[in-house]
Amino acid sequence: MTDFQMSLIAAGGVFVVGVISYNKWQEYKARKSVERAFSHDHDDVLMKGGASERAEPHVQRHEPVLDGAPVPDHDVLIEPGIVAEPFQHAAPGPTPAAAPVPAAAAALDPAAELPAVKPDTPPAQLAENLVDPLIDCLIPLNSEGPLRGDRILPALLKLRRVGNKPVHFVGLAVNGDWEPIVHGGVYTKLQAGVQLATRTTALNELEYSEMVTRLRAVADEIQAEPEVPDMIEVMSEAKTLHRFVAGHDAQLGVNLASKGAPWAMATLIGALENAGFDVRPDGKFVMLDKEEGGGTLFTLSTNVTLGADTTSRLTLLLDVPCVPPARDGFGKMVACAKDLEQRLIAAIVDDFDQPLTDAALEEIAGQVREFYQEMDAADIAAGSTRALRLFS
Repeated sequence: MTDFQMSLIAAGGVFVVGVISYNKWQEYKARKSVERAFSHDHDDVLMKGGASERAEPHVQRHEPVLDGAPVPDHDVLIEPGIVAEPFQHAAPGPTPAAAPVPAAAAALDPAAELPAVKPDTPPAQLAENLVDPLIDCLIPLNSEGPLRGDRILPALLKLRRVGNKPVHFVGLAVNGDWEPIVHGGVYTKLQAGVQLATRTTALNELEYSEMVTRLRAVADEIQAEPEVPDMIEVMSEAKTLHRFVAGHDAQLGVNLASKGAPWAMATLIGALENAGFDVRPDGKFVMLDKEEGGGTLFTLSTNVTLGADTTSRLTLLLDVPCVPPARDGFGKMVACAKDLEQRLIAAIVDDFDQPLTDAALEEIAGQVREFYQEMDAADIAAGSTRALRLFS
């Protein structure tokens, strides 16, 4: 090997070492920058003196049961005569997803993204519903000058969701109020919010990393700088919130059993319509609250597959955290069950086909009231926009 070849090899080695050293130095600077951004503290997302951040991630669900009820060998407490189970197990098949909202339409009409929000809701209230400090991880985006909604909306619309967690943006308008980003708006500051938990999962490390990476790309495009919170703190808040959601993810059911022959579906559908149910094209039966704007009170399952000719058992289901206590979903569901009991010549029974007495139903109603009090104490009132976002 010639001296020239040795010189080339040595020069190559020096170059490689230089590149590695430069990359290490860039990583060090980036890490210090992130650490500075992570230096501020975050309050616990739920509790004012509540659950510890180091609490075990698995917490048994707490759903309304009668005293002395047998406890099955899984997370859900089921009282004979009442179905109390996670939402995703309430009926055969996958949990139905909300109808997608076109991104551009959602940006122009933020109320379209939120459940149970009136179209005439003030912009400041819409902003609070979209980016909620109790259930969202808030990430400020700072800019050197005002930002126009027309210019930044195309970039913001690229980041609508990470995993199954929605992402929303609001802006500080020139009038001093936080508002949803819309065409024609001018904003001095922006704030992004990614939901910390849903009915199924908490925001995890991969989703949060994806959120930060994509948000930085969006921020570069609109010439803003994000203040990224500490991942460890965000994960702790997400797990705390999801423990609350899991512990209050209750669906209560009342069964109706035929006293004679199974009901013919063709006849049954007419009887359910007469009882006030809205029969959907997919075969679902929904009882709407006609006094409170048409929100869902409870649903009914025929316990058979679509297209079956008969059924001998019906189950009325109340999604407890999604119905405000003022609408008395459980009371109206029991009243409907008693009406159907007469119409269909049926019996109100428990899961073991034992009759459910008025005393038992009243005791369960008391437990539902306690359940609502727990939700109120956590500032996640049943049926509120905040609850509907979490339990959707």
